[in-house]
Amino acid sequence: MIERLIAIENRYLQLDEELMKPDVFSDVKKATELTKEQATLKEAYEAYQDYKKVLNNLEEAKQMMKDPELGEFAKEEYNDLSNKKAEMEANFEILLLPKDPNDGKDVIMEIRGAAGGDEANIFAGDLYRMYGYYAEKQGWKVEEINAEEGTAGGYSQVEFRIKGDNVYSKLKYESGSHRVQRVPTTESQGRIQTSTATVLVMPEVEDVDIDIKDSDLRIDVYCASGHGGQGVNTTPSAVRITHLPTNTVVTCQNQRSQVQNKAEALKVLKARLYEAELERQEAEVGSERRSKIGTGDRSEKIRTYNYPQNRVTDHRIGFSTMQLGRVMDGDLDDIIEALITEDQARKLKGE
Repeated sequence: MIERLIAIENRYLQLDEELMKPDVFSDVKKATELTKEQATLKEAYEAYQDYKKVLNNLEEAKQMMKDPELGEFAKEEYNDLSNKKAEMEANFEILLLPKDPNDGKDVIMEIRGAAGGDEANIFAGDLYRMYGYYAEKQGWKVEEINAEEGTAGGYSQVEFRIKGDNVYSKLKYESGSHRVQRVPTTESQGRIQTSTATVLVMPEVEDVDIDIKDSDLRIDVYCASGHGGQGVNTTPSAVRITHLPTNTVVTCQNQRSQVQNKAEALKVLKARLYEAELERQEAEVGSERRSKIGTGDRSEKIRTYNYPQNRVTDHRIGFSTMQLGRVMDGDLDDIIEALITEDQARKLKGE
């Protein structure tokens, strides 16, 4: 463990030196890469610096214990520092777990109304707002890419980007089928209905992650529908891109120009193809890339939002909270922290 921490320390300081070099400082792409790498090491580096201070203070307290006047005080200090040292060593086990290379990335999310007709679309809209509120609390930025509104409200499908610090590390467990149990506004007899919406979370990938040939694309343009201001419905600005080898189709119509919509659609396409490649690799090795918390498959029922009982339950870890209203207002910290903690615990056990 100490050897790994020393290696992290050396690399962190090496990156400090690299970032100070004029040729690196003037190269935005290179500087960004090195800065991101250093950011992934920062927590472990700083924790190790604190650990070394504790070791130094322990040695000083040990020497002070020989002093007749300060011995009792030094012994108490030594015991406190010993406990702190043990806690820090336990924390190192978590800090040194293998990192998901996508954790620091922004995400592209897609929410679709599934089983339940209009109510499923309304619930998809509720989830979209929930993640928007959560992103706001985290200081992240939400950018809508494409939205297809439901006839009774909500969305039959909505795609959006969330940008910020370590977005994927917190939202990667959200992929799957979300279930709502409540009396729909369209229900005249007050009967509780169960509906579902699916959530897909994809890390936004850079050009180096996946290569797409122009010859593999069919690009169609058409007039956008829905809201968007003057000219949106009369000019062919909306873009639909079909990746012919996989028959993957993406659409973007929320930007004002055809060029902007094409760029956005290509980003979504890259994220989809990257996600498909990860799934293919996972199938080959026969393991779940997201540990045992969940595969992220659309069909996997991961969470139930029960309105009559004011309860939210995450079925993967058996976690429940009786604060449904707060959850829908974006207070997802307790659920996400529970998922992260359980994932870490299972990884420590070698699962």
